[in-house]
Amino acid sequence: MTYSEPARTGARRTRSPAPLSSSVAATTGITIYGCGPDEAALFRELAPPFGVLPTIAEAPVSDANIDLALGNRCISIGHKTRIANSTLLELRRAGVTYVSTRSIGYNHIDVPYAESIGISVENVTYSPDSVADYTLMLMLMAVRHAKSVIRRADVHDYRLHDVRGKELRDLTVGVVGTGRIGAAVIDRLRGFGCRILAHDTGPKTTADYVPLDELLRRSDMVTLHTPLTAETHHLLDRRRIRHMKHGAFIVNTGRGALLDTEALVPALESGRLGGAALDVLEGEEGIFYADCSDKPLRSDLLLRLQKLPNVLVSPHTAYYTDRALRDTVENSMANCLKHESGNQHG
Repeated sequence: MTYSEPARTGARRTRSPAPLSSSVAATTGITIYGCGPDEAALFRELAPPFGVLPTIAEAPVSDANIDLALGNRCISIGHKTRIANSTLLELRRAGVTYVSTRSIGYNHIDVPYAESIGISVENVTYSPDSVADYTLMLMLMAVRHAKSVIRRADVHDYRLHDVRGKELRDLTVGVVGTGRIGAAVIDRLRGFGCRILAHDTGPKTTADYVPLDELLRRSDMVTLHTPLTAETHHLLDRRRIRHMKHGAFIVNTGRGALLDTEALVPALESGRLGGAALDVLEGEEGIFYADCSDKPLRSDLLLRLQKLPNVLVSPHTAYYTDRALRDTVENSMANCLKHESGNQHG
């Protein structure tokens, strides 16, 4: 079972960005799908030094806009929308042989199917500090009851919170998954003086590694940093949540389905768990990254979570920093150039 952040089986790891020879780069066109204004500005800024001619589309790739990829073997996609297998097949028929996903995870694309029809898929890496910083922020907000405190202050109720906060140095924090992001979280936690437990397939840091059930039993706070695979789906299921330390907190900046949300909600509502801070959520597709303020939410579990004073929810934004976005854009173009170079010289 894999808990850190290696690339999915069959997909290559990303490399550091480096413009290739002019003979390759001068003829490289890349179609970039699902590109927001901030990403588009970076692609336009960085494409010339890389020798890339970008075709930029705000809409995610679909059967309706495959024609934008005609003539380009490489495309870059975002992580916010799932890519249908029928779309992958049409991309291959259009001549696409390579997809660079601007994400660490592959959950929005069927990599084995893509490879079976002749399309290679590769992720990107970006600064782990973005997610690690955000994770520590969520931890501190959770143990200091920040949601309730801020909500009270917003309505001019400046009384102290009913329950005192906790200090990280007095807590045991369990880190599940110790790849680049998990290791960066551990580095930050050491500065707070807390006790740190870790779980992974093998030691990758100098933390104290223990079996998962022991980590859950001993930890005052558990933070998830493992990729979502068939083996890690609902890694924290009803049984494991039930055996967590009474009053413990859960932080998830990994993937929503690492947590069994249907088991998590009643544990929070009953007071069995002390709180949760969730930057990712099962069923977030079609909700996160959209303005839902003027329409009813179709997720009962999300509504129940957001009613709780001890639950923080943010819309999959931990990665979203200036540095991480620049890393993502650079690496996506570098991966496409490497693929093209291999085709020309392989």
